[in-house]
Amino acid sequence: MNAPMSPAEVSASTLDAGQSIGQLAVELPGSTAVFRRLKLDFCCGGHLSLAQAVAEKGLDLPTVLGELAQLQRPTSLPEVTEPGALIDHILTRYHEVHRAQLPELIRMAHRVESVHRANPHVPAGLGDLLEEIQAELLGHMQKEESILFPMLKSGGNPFVQHPISVMRSEHVDHGAALDKLNALTNDATPPAGACNTWRALYSGIAQLNDDLINHIHLENNVLFPAFEAQAQKAMGGGGCGGSGGGCQCG
Repeated sequence: MNAPMSPAEVSASTLDAGQSIGQLAVELPGSTAVFRRLKLDFCCGGHLSLAQAVAEKGLDLPTVLGELAQLQRPTSLPEVTEPGALIDHILTRYHEVHRAQLPELIRMAHRVESVHRANPHVPAGLGDLLEEIQAELLGHMQKEESILFPMLKSGGNPFVQHPISVMRSEHVDHGAALDKLNALTNDATPPAGACNTWRALYSGIAQLNDDLINHIHLENNVLFPAFEAQAQKAMGGGGCGGSGGGCQCG
């Protein structure tokens, strides 16, 4: 039997139709949604190879492989730092991915909590926590897409510091939510004997954790600082006083 690969290794390799569908479900986050839609049983029928499972359903193997290949994500951060290009990367690599990955994780979490409710290791409340994360993240991304990102793409302005500070504050909240998520799932480590759905759920949570951390890093440490410095310079570098002598509003 082949040793399980990490999600990063799967992303760097060619998909193997001879690999079991259960192993793919665990190693390739997002694949469970594809398998569920195609009615491919990755849990109880997870011992079958992808090729066998697809053949039994009368599906086209190259088409299924192509759909799974689209789920593979780059593991390295982009080298581009030009604001417009970086924003476009954030939108496609993170905003679109978060919107796709969370509904499937929520579905699997509620399923695991229901089916394995008698298991002492069951992550009780995980589905609800993921729903809270989804609601907060969707609202956050909408604000970026409708207000902040258009402002940055147009070159920024002296008043950009306020929306950036709001986004930074919400990033702190997202980090706290990830801490709760990792505590509830033992850092996305499934218990011994966990079924394929449980293991796939935790693999997807690990991917969400990595994606969200990289997403926040790109905004906080690459995208925002140049605009903050530009806004401070335009305001005179010293806050509302304009000369560095403190606020003169009173």
